[in-house]
Formats: sequence, C-alpha cells, structure tokens
Amino acid sequence: MKELRYPFHEKVVRGLKAGDAVSITGRIYTGRDKLHKYFADGGKLPVDFRDGALYHCGPVVVKTDVGYRVMAAGPTTSVRENPYEPDFIADTGVRLIIGKGGMDAKTLAAMKKYGCVYIQAVGGAAALSAASVAAVAGVSMLEEFGAAEAVWHFDVKDFRGVVAMDANGKSLFAEVAESSRARLADLIG
Repeated sequence: MKELRYPFHEKVVRGLKAGDAVSITGRIYTGRDKLHKYFADGGKLPVDFRDGALYHCGPVVVKTDVGYRVMAAGPTTSVRENPYEPDFIADTGVRLIIGKGGMDAKTLAAMKKYGCVYIQAVGGAAALSAASVAAVAGVSMLEEFGAAEAVWHFDVKDFRGVVAMDANGKSLFAEVAESSRARLADLIG
C-alpha cells in the first residue's frame, strides 16, 4: 500500500505504477459534469487544484447543526469527463483523478505529459468511501450546481483505491480491453 498525502507532488505521482494500491490522506475536491463544462466554457474554478485531487463523485451530504455529514461518497463514471479532462489536467496541475471506469487515450496522454494518475475507487461502496471522509472543510458552487454537482472540499483519511492509469502511459483498462479482444478472437476464430 502506497501512502499519498496532500499536496500530491509530481515526483511522487510519477513514481506510481498502474496496479499500485494507494491510501490517500488530505484534501480532495469533488467535481463532475457541471464543473467540467463550466471550466471548459471559461469559468473560474472555485479552488486551486494544483498538486491536488479531483474526485468524480456526487456525494450525499446532509447539513447538521455543526456543519455537514457525508452519508455516501462513491465514485461516479469518469468517461463522461473525457472531452474536458486533458485540458483540465494541463491547465490546473491536478495530480490525482479519482473515479470509476477509467478514461480515454487522450486523457492518458495528458496524464503522462503533465504528471497525473487515475485512481480507481471502489464502485458500489459509497458508505465505505464516506467513512474515509474525516471532515467536510467546505463547499463551493452549491447554489449554482446543486448538491450532487457542487465542489465539496473533503479532508479524507485512508481513502483507498488502485492506480489504474499512470503517468508513464500505462492503463489497466486498456490492458484488460486488449486481452479481452485477443481472447474473443481465440474463441470465435
């Protein structure tokens, strides 16, 4: 298990390899479709993603007397952000993208060029992921985007995942797709 602590420096991120299990501690920010479109349309981001983490997540968060409590924080499917992610990586200096299902070759190329990795979080375990959120440090764009699409500022402790796309250009998703194609060809061939 490789321990990653915020800020996530480029040298450390470039040392990660596809297949590495990681534990993340520190600040991560959620961001989904509306944030990506807003940024692509020239909007000013509400937080600094440099050496940070972007979590593709639409959490379930409830307001309490003392702040917010995260009830569920599972990953959302990342492929929807493919049109935006290469520019987001290039322009923001983000180092970790967390989600599920992987991303395309253009995003992988941007990860390689700028020093970023994709971390596969466990899908279907939203309550378990929420247990890793030690505190909600804030929220941005709640009124503009709504709760599921807002930029939540999470302080996490021991948030776990697997590096599925690394800064060296390796993608576990691409490897699985290729081996599946080869196996299918053997079966029907």
